[in-house]
Amino acid sequence: MYCVYLIVNENSEKYIGYTSDLKKRLREHQSGKSKYTSQRNLSWKLVYYEAYPTKELAVNREKVLKKKRFNEKKII
Repeated sequence: MYCVYLIVNENSEKYIGYTSDLKKRLREHQSGKSKYTSQRNLSWKLVYYEAYPTKELAVNREKVLKKKRFNEKKII
């Protein structure tokens, strides 16, 4: 199973990604092991995720969400 997820930090910055191991990926964001989120030395919180049976479906959904401007995202 793969997940597309949305995390936010205390400054309301958002990040969308996909992973096959959501718990591990969230730990990586929190510990600074993710390039984008480590540049923002803040706490990140999971606010939304969707599960998909294949990597291809998850990647395609991530691309759709990333094409939208964050202000237009109405997934929550």
